Amino acid sequence: MAITVVTGNDISETETPLLDDVVTGAVDFNGLPAVRSRSGCWKSASFIIGVEVAERFAYYGISSNLISYFTGPLGQSMATAAENVNVWNGTATLLPLLGAFIADSFLDKAVLAPDGSDEDGNICSLGDIDDAKTILRLVPIWTACLGYAIVFAQGSTLFTKQGATMDRSIAHGFQIPSASLQSLIALSIVVVIPIYDRILVPIARSITKKPAGISMLQRIGTGIFLSFLSMVIAALVERRRLVTAIEYGLVDEPMATVPMSVWWLAPQYLLFGIADVFTMVGLQEFFYDQVPSELKSIGLALYLSIFGIGSFLSSFLISVIETATSGDGRDSWFSNNLNRAHIDYFYWLLAGLSAVTMAAYVYFAKSYMYKRKGKV
Repeated sequence: MAITVVTGNDISETETPLLDDVVTGAVDFNGLPAVRSRSGCWKSASFIIGVEVAERFAYYGISSNLISYFTGPLGQSMATAAENVNVWNGTATLLPLLGAFIADSFLDKAVLAPDGSDEDGNICSLGDIDDAKTILRLVPIWTACLGYAIVFAQGSTLFTKQGATMDRSIAHGFQIPSASLQSLIALSIVVVIPIYDRILVPIARSITKKPAGISMLQRIGTGIFLSFLSMVIAALVERRRLVTAIEYGLVDEPMATVPMSVWWLAPQYLLFGIADVFTMVGLQEFFYDQVPSELKSIGLALYLSIFGIGSFLSSFLISVIETATSGDGRDSWFSNNLNRAHIDYFYWLLAGLSAVTMAAYVYFAKSYMYKRKGKV
């Protein structure tokens, strides 16, 4: 029996905990309705966690070091290497969309003729049409988040190349690999999530009177703003690195170490991680919650596709800028000699792009109506 709590503020169904013992739309391994008190728990969670840990080690182990491999052993230019890394990441995050279509048997429902039937004359139900409308309503939010995804793509490419030129010594005779700074993203996530759940959510809950503290779309928007700040900081730090290279006469010595600590890059990495806590977690929750119950795989695949398309767009931007700023004896923004390059200009461009997409996101988020009654 469902329990509905009514207070002075109308709290929607999506804001209340799921209190029914039977999990709607889920079955156990015998094909029977899943009972929350007897299904799942740590036995199932431990399997998922184990698989995810192994998969993350494999994926990020490759992704974090790929640009160093491309520019090192393969001898690619920085621009080409960054483009290829983005294409690799984009392909990896778009493939789940194909699997989700198959898993949810979505293709039989999505192709509708003007008269409400498919090409073979099979009549589509009103539920099928509503499902298609629900997916289409997500498109504006999906599109507005692409700016965040383009910014996100720089963490495993240009940030790493920046760090490779800086002083990475942490002890006498020992230098950390530039790619290892990406671990700061994971570290900030691990630190901030408990703070968010145990401190920020209760404070927000006391103000908004909502069980979740802030809505899913507000959470996503907060992360988008933090990613904008990360680009501003990245541009300022890169400008300082270039000035330092000029001061020490290292402009034409691309292999020399710029006497500037690599820890100057820490704020932009940490902001990336904090932004992930808000936006990536919020996007997962939003796309999973807002799609029809039989299309949950599609929802999560749509979330991942944001980063896939964002990676491809990042690759396209780098390619266009490399072509536009090189030639006639000029050093491009992505010159192999990073002391003559201007990736700070690229960071400012991304900051501007992030600001524009953030404005679009706010507009679409304010007008978005949640699938269930009320707004979360």
